[in-house]
Amino acid sequence: MEKIQQRVLYQEAADRIRGLIELGTLAPGEKISEKGLCEKFGISRTPLREALKVLKSEGLIEMLPNRGARVTQLTAKDVEHTYNIMGALEGLSGEAACQNISDAEVAHIRALHITMVEHFHRNELKEYFRANQQIHECIMLASKNDLLLEIFSNLSQRIKQIRYSSRMTDDYWHKAVNDHENMLEALQDRDGKRLGNILRNHLDHKLEAANLTGMVTD
Repeated sequence: MEKIQQRVLYQEAADRIRGLIELGTLAPGEKISEKGLCEKFGISRTPLREALKVLKSEGLIEMLPNRGARVTQLTAKDVEHTYNIMGALEGLSGEAACQNISDAEVAHIRALHITMVEHFHRNELKEYFRANQQIHECIMLASKNDLLLEIFSNLSQRIKQIRYSSRMTDDYWHKAVNDHENMLEALQDRDGKRLGNILRNHLDHKLEAANLTGMVTD
């Protein structure tokens, strides 16, 4: 792996570890090896421990007394509560976005949707999720509601952990892409009520997928 250079070391290290958690390379409940990560990133323990503090504040890792850190193991109730909150937030963002979004912003989201569908057909999971996340972020930004955006940002990392760890069945994949096609249609029509409902239902579909996986405990 490429060694970390420039930038504030702990921030870069936090980004790298987030990526490992999102992709499941660091699995839920797995103990984090400080020595191993220091060697992999080419940094000392001081910036690594600062990075772990950041990730703890985001809920991605847990600090265990005298035992170091481990990746957070979410319960089924944690997942349900997180998706319920995100569904409400995204529903509100969709309603507001349809009142405030520009034609240029709609065109940008349409381009992202096309890219996402291309990754879907090529079964490129990481790239698909990147485009998917950008679409949701663009809708949230178009709401022009800074408080919504702040709360959304605070929860988005936990959503990524759940999402990457969920088992994606063929039925889920097709349902997700269909949801996004309906989102784009509602956005183009500036139909806020419809878009809000689609986004809430979309999060319900994600919750169903998360419940199929062994990443959560009862």
